[in-house]
Amino acid sequence: MLARLALLEGPATKPSLVDGLGRWLGWSDAIPLAAALNTAAGARTRLTGPGTAALVREFARVRAALEQAIADDGTRAEPVRRSRPQGPAEAVPVAADGDFAPHRRRYGQLQQAMEAAIAPLRTRLREALAQAAPPLGRLAALDAVMEQALGAREQALLAMMPSLLQRHFERQLQAGAGLGGFRQDMQHLLQAELEHRLQPALGLLEALQGMQQGTHE
Repeated sequence: MLARLALLEGPATKPSLVDGLGRWLGWSDAIPLAAALNTAAGARTRLTGPGTAALVREFARVRAALEQAIADDGTRAEPVRRSRPQGPAEAVPVAADGDFAPHRRRYGQLQQAMEAAIAPLRTRLREALAQAAPPLGRLAALDAVMEQALGAREQALLAMMPSLLQRHFERQLQAGAGLGGFRQDMQHLLQAELEHRLQPALGLLEALQGMQQGTHE
């Protein structure tokens, strides 16, 4: 998508998984990663936290709330409902032609909303996996290590999205195109980022569902 919007210079390349991890993981990550992979397999414990059905509903709720926030027209500063009481929503100024600043603020707000909603969901899923079965506990430990090792680098790259999007915005203006197409492209980019951010949580949820399905069979 970034290549289609001409936000990246040169052809888009997809490195192999091994090469990609080799660049992102340092020697200091090897010890906790090895410890997670070598976690001893103990006896299965009874799941005492939220059941799988409740976690499925929570995942769907988080996704739906964030999708709605992305689909919103940007007139609200608080795109996702939080647990604390809410007063009247603060209005976000409508972007004037040629002014990218409101779009940058909105993109940043939505990125913060994604992080605030998805991080605790991922933690709850890891806790459920750790209680479900030894192999899933190992997966939960591995996910925690990978989040710690890769999280800062990933957040730094995602933080570049508004600046990259600004180039597309400026090209659209120079070409005399209206902002309707730009807003749609920005929405599609946010949706893609949401799917990317949800991937680890979705993988944990599917592992939990697979374990329970196998138990029932």
